[in-house]
Formats: sequence, structure tokens, C-alpha cells
Amino acid sequence: MYFSWAWLFWPWFVALGVAIYGLYCLRKHLHGEANVFEQLAIVTSAFTWLTLVPPAHFNGFLEGWPFVFFLVYHYFFFFNVSVRKRMYGDYYPREHDPKWDISLPNWYRLLFCAGIMVGHWLAAFEGPELHLIPGGWNNLWVWVLILLTLFTQYHSTLYLAKYSEKVVVPTAVVQFGPYRWVRHPIYASTMLLFVTYCVALRAPLSLLFVVAVCLMYYEQKARLEEALMVETFGVAYTEYMNKVRYKFIPFVY
Repeated sequence: MYFSWAWLFWPWFVALGVAIYGLYCLRKHLHGEANVFEQLAIVTSAFTWLTLVPPAHFNGFLEGWPFVFFLVYHYFFFFNVSVRKRMYGDYYPREHDPKWDISLPNWYRLLFCAGIMVGHWLAAFEGPELHLIPGGWNNLWVWVLILLTLFTQYHSTLYLAKYSEKVVVPTAVVQFGPYRWVRHPIYASTMLLFVTYCVALRAPLSLLFVVAVCLMYYEQKARLEEALMVETFGVAYTEYMNKVRYKFIPFVY
């Protein structure tokens, strides 16, 4: 058995230790004191409790997809950093117009994070036991979704970086690559990543829950961003909105 209700088997202490250290690093990050390693510790802690702890808890052991997505989540969420480093030579954001620091209220962001966490735990609870998930060619479509997710996120960030200052301040309306299909492909790829995790664990109800959480959060953020884009680029962005009608899901929404 991988985990034990008695909390005496070593992986519980590893998971709790990672969580405690992650919270410590998060506190430093909020004060602007965290180095690159401590920032990595924050996301590693979060991904441990998203992809590893829930299936281990409900199945009693770990194998297969949880390990894959633990690595995929790291790869996915560090693409933005790698692009920024390639474009500007460091990992740290530089000074820019603060009006582009678009952020929803903290309570809304916390609800989103909690919703994503709940969705992952529901997926582990809803899905079959890990050893019952078929292997081989039955999982080819999951790998296709993973590659599509990584491709979309990487090219969305790359095109945005080409037409932006400091990555986050646009200098033009991006209409190339994934932006030809949806107006917010980075958010769409994040949603697709969570959906793919639920698909891999064969958890359709959890998939619907995660999609609902993402749509509620990203809809509000996209609305603020689009208002600012219209204010900045005027007719150019309204024409783009008329040309690309879908925000997150091609031909659907």
C-alpha cells in the first residue's frame, strides 16, 4: 500500500513535507523574496497535491498516469518562463505599465484554485482504480491530447511574446498561430490540460466540473483583458473579435 490511514507510512510524510515547504516558499514569494528554486518548490508542491496525492489516497498506490501528469504539469507551466528567458535573457518580469497587470480579486482567485483542487480530487475519486485503466493503444488519444495541449500553449506564448513588450504588454493585435482559432488560446490550453487529466483517469463528471470552474474564472479575466485591448487598439481589436468569434473552445464557445 502506498499511503496509509495511520499516517505512519513514509509517503504521507513526504507529501506533507512538500506541502509545508511549498507554503513557506509561497510566503516568501508573496514578499518578493523567493528565488527560482523556491518558486519551483511552490509549483511542485501544488502539482504533488493535484496529481499524485489524490489518486494515491483513493487507490492505495501510484502507477501510470499520475506520474505522467506530474511531469507534464511542470513542463506546461514553465513554458512561459522559458519563453521569457529566451526573449529577454532572465526569469524575472521587468517594469511595465501597471494597467496591464490584470488580476481578479484575491477571493475569486482563491475560489478558482480551490475549484481546480476539488476537481482533481473528484477525478481521483470518480475514476476507476489505476490498475483498471487500460494501457497500450487505448491511451493513444490521451497522448494526442497531451501533445495538442503543449503545442497550443507553447505557440500561443511564443506568438504573444513576439508581439508584446516584456511578454505581457501587447504592441499589436496577435492574429497568428492559435490566435486564428480562439481569442485566448493560453487559457484554452490550460483548460485542455485539466480536461486531459480527467480523460486519462476516466472521470467524465469531474471533467465537466473542471470545465465549469475554468469557464467561470477565465470568462471574467478575458472580459477585463478584452476591454483593455479595445481601449488600446480600438477598431483593430474589435475587427479581430468579429473575425475570431470564439474565446476558448473552437466552434463552441
